[in-house]
Amino acid sequence: MIFDDLMLDDRLLLELKHLKFETPTAIQEAAIPVILEGKDVLAGAATGTGKTAAFVLPTLQQLIDEPNKNRQPKVLMLAPTRELAFQIQHVVNQLSKKLNINTVIITGGFSPAKQVEFLQKTCDIVIGTPGRLLNLVSDETLDLSDIDLVIIDEADRMLDMGLGPDVLALLATIADGFQACLFSATLAGSGVEIFAEELLSEAEIIQIDAANQKSDQVSQAVYFADNKEHKQALLQAFVTDESCQSALVFCNKKERADEITQWLQSRNISAQVMHGDFSQAIRRDKTRKFRMGQIKVMVATDVAARGLDLTNISHVINYDMPFKGDIYIHRIGRTGRADQVGTAINLVEHHDIKNLERIEFHLNSKLPIAKLKGFEPKSKANKAKSKKKTDNKPRYVSKKNRSLIENKSG
Repeated sequence: MIFDDLMLDDRLLLELKHLKFETPTAIQEAAIPVILEGKDVLAGAATGTGKTAAFVLPTLQQLIDEPNKNRQPKVLMLAPTRELAFQIQHVVNQLSKKLNINTVIITGGFSPAKQVEFLQKTCDIVIGTPGRLLNLVSDETLDLSDIDLVIIDEADRMLDMGLGPDVLALLATIADGFQACLFSATLAGSGVEIFAEELLSEAEIIQIDAANQKSDQVSQAVYFADNKEHKQALLQAFVTDESCQSALVFCNKKERADEITQWLQSRNISAQVMHGDFSQAIRRDKTRKFRMGQIKVMVATDVAARGLDLTNISHVINYDMPFKGDIYIHRIGRTGRADQVGTAINLVEHHDIKNLERIEFHLNSKLPIAKLKGFEPKSKANKAKSKKKTDNKPRYVSKKNRSLIENKSG
């Protein structure tokens, strides 16, 4: 299939051609026709699969087919973070250059008065975060009564951040009958299902990548570390290797992200930190420098990295192993995008083992164990782990199932 087959307006096809997008991704091929039919959608697709364009293109096509004759917005796009909101706005602006469509972005970190001023002009699409939007609706400075289409991006992360009630309160102000589309990196777990039941009516369910699917374009490996100093030495070796063009290093806490950044800088490695304590202006400046190659290593927490528009990342390094398998999928999805290959490196101390086991259980396979010459683990336990052969069979049995097995064998 090519984009021509999706019956999109010539102006959209022209912009896609200009951006050198000729063939729709799997999520675009599956979601665009369904959204254009006016159906509710619950879509799951991994990071980097083109899901933003999967909802932006049919949204713009709907506005072309039925132009907005009022000043009030017709489309609402919700994102969990302001960075992701700006990323969505960027895609909308890219694809609507030849269209007379007005977009307003409403997030925290900016003057509410200035945003209200933008809303007083003709507006077709509102893109924003739930908290700021709900405040403006409560103040009666934003009217969503004419909304026909609601897009909720990263629904799983929206729930993880506790934003579900804000979203429901916000949408309760819209008249019944609007089309709703939820996009999520994973549809696993009851949270997204319950959220969808509240918002969607007979939704078309689209699952492109299973929640535990690993990208074939990303090589993954576990490197055991004896202690903090050993882990830091491994980190330095990887980010200074000539194969590392740019690296995104993940830490579970902002305090550790600060510590690791300072440690890298003390060794004359070009690094910066990204977490929630920075203003929007500083975050955008850091993102710009990293994207332009002025900074080689970005050390970030999951919340800060969510929605950042970062491309061409050669290495994702888990300095801290994440607590959940789906977060691991999100992290390594930052590299190996489009036709590129990427590298995901997991640095594992003894206290990281439990998180590693959770991730492997989620993936339903063992992650390959590797050693870096000159940086091999010296502890007996790590040496033994490094010698183990990896396979694709899960090695975990719950207490309940273990009991059943024991009873049957008895």
